[in-house]
Amino acid sequence: MNYKSLQSCVDDLETNNHLIRIKHEVDPYLEMASIQRQVYSQKGPALFFENVKDTAFPCLSNLYGTQERCHFIFRKQWETVKEAIKIKANPEAFLQEALKNFYKKPQKYLKLLGSGLHSLPKKIPIRKKNQIFKETTINQLPQITSWPEDGGAFITLPQVFSLDPGQQAIMKSNLGMYRVQMSGNEFIPNQELGMHYQIHRGIGVQHKKALDRGEDLPVTIFIGGPPAHSVAAVMPMPENMSELIFAGLLAGRRFRYIQLDNHILSADADFCITGWIKGKKVKPEGPFGDHLGYYSLRHDFPVFEVEKVYHKKNAIWPFTVVGRPPQEDTSFGSMIHELTSPMVGKEIPGVKELHAVDEAGVHPLLLAIGSERYTPYKKTKAAETLTQAHAILGFNQCSLAKYLFIASECDDPNLRCHDVEKFFKHILKRIDWAHDLHFQTNTHIDTLDYSGQGLNQGSKLILACVGPSKRDLKEKINFKLKHPFVLSLSIVTSGILSFKVKPFKDYKLAQKEIDDLTLKLSELNLEGYPLIVLCDDDHFCSESFGNFLWISFTRSNPSHDIYGVRSFTQYKHWGCHSSLIIDARIKPHHAPPLVENKSVYQKTKSFVDLMTK
Repeated sequence: MNYKSLQSCVDDLETNNHLIRIKHEVDPYLEMASIQRQVYSQKGPALFFENVKDTAFPCLSNLYGTQERCHFIFRKQWETVKEAIKIKANPEAFLQEALKNFYKKPQKYLKLLGSGLHSLPKKIPIRKKNQIFKETTINQLPQITSWPEDGGAFITLPQVFSLDPGQQAIMKSNLGMYRVQMSGNEFIPNQELGMHYQIHRGIGVQHKKALDRGEDLPVTIFIGGPPAHSVAAVMPMPENMSELIFAGLLAGRRFRYIQLDNHILSADADFCITGWIKGKKVKPEGPFGDHLGYYSLRHDFPVFEVEKVYHKKNAIWPFTVVGRPPQEDTSFGSMIHELTSPMVGKEIPGVKELHAVDEAGVHPLLLAIGSERYTPYKKTKAAETLTQAHAILGFNQCSLAKYLFIASECDDPNLRCHDVEKFFKHILKRIDWAHDLHFQTNTHIDTLDYSGQGLNQGSKLILACVGPSKRDLKEKINFKLKHPFVLSLSIVTSGILSFKVKPFKDYKLAQKEIDDLTLKLSELNLEGYPLIVLCDDDHFCSESFGNFLWISFTRSNPSHDIYGVRSFTQYKHWGCHSSLIIDARIKPHHAPPLVENKSVYQKTKSFVDLMTK
């Protein structure tokens, strides 16, 4: 079904038992988010909150809560969109196929042609703005706060629209999902919003152009509308390609817009907030409970000065809740992977597969499968795969990754990045810590990652291995370790150990403690245990592979937190001849992890239990 509005999607989901209505009053301060998290964890339905405290607008959450529901929502256009992306990845192959099979399957190719026409934005003329919208104020909107230490209420599913300065062409626009703070801190109520956009985001390019021209940047925030519009806002589109094209393609209906008082408004959105990012004006934004599972802290970000707040009659306010993955935004990542996988080899030749690991917070950990194509003999060291690894770290938002593990398809044609535990075992059987580690220091990382030296500051590590298996991975601990620094130890999975050690105080002490530990470990036979994680709770770390991923890669900075047994530095290359060690303890400069308010949780749990019986 091609939805013309968010309401039509709600009606369709309700008819097909994918949605339930919550009729009693719910508080947008913590309660709605707590309900969302619990229902999501049970793979429950979409939630329509009819009676939200202190606002007249109903709210919708968990819309994208399961892959099944995502495919249901986009069932009419999903395969067409996948086919269109395949065409972009390999137009020559499509042309040959079309010439060969057009007369056998003309409807397939005509549908693709029609879908291309749907992808073009369409301007809607209006005589009076009240033909479509009514006006309201920011404080009348749902003031949803998700976590106890959040700095205020946030818009969590915004579609932030901006035009390229100096050009009013709609095809030169940018549509992105950047969080928006509605209240709290130093923001003037109803007049200012916090606009948190990170490095490597399209709006940043446009903001800089506006500054260079001495102009303010006009921006409109869309909320709601057909679900395809929200998906388009998170799609990693190439620069100079408008997300509105993808929105129309996925919706099966052209993106309709109007021009009103020097701003572009989505004619199908439930809400539109118009305004400006003026000059270099910044104010503190945050904290905000983010998708790495920690708070992102208060930092200066651009201020959005509100001009008008519009809403449709019977408007619905969609929202999501982020936190330690998996959460609802996991579905966005899965959709992106499914749709864009054919483009990976086209954009980065030789790369067969790429996976940003959700359990590790997405950007901290990338897995990739490359290829060694340029030599006719068997390779035992990474060559072309290492070149491909550097290309990956220069590709769009992949540049924010801290850890990149890359293997070669020639060693196992059946290897897949999405089977993360199997992928790790493949790497750990083959990797040579003396040769296969490649560091980048003093570089940039994700804005939301506080493991580095400062905001956006950290390091990267490429772990690239090619060749046959070098070792068998041990499944049980077969040695005894007595050391005052180590409090207990567990096995995570084959070949990976977790050590509970004393709490981290500072890097000078950590270097001394770990040097002493590695000296002791060098006396042991650690063959079969290539990776050791130092942590605050070895039982939690080893309880699940997801816990290991989250702890190891969100709490470590490669340049500062990687150590090794029998380590060495030679000609500026660092490596080790025995086990690699990751110090993944919580450190004083880390952001605090997200913790649910217990009383709110108990109150909402009783309600969720009754609702889901």
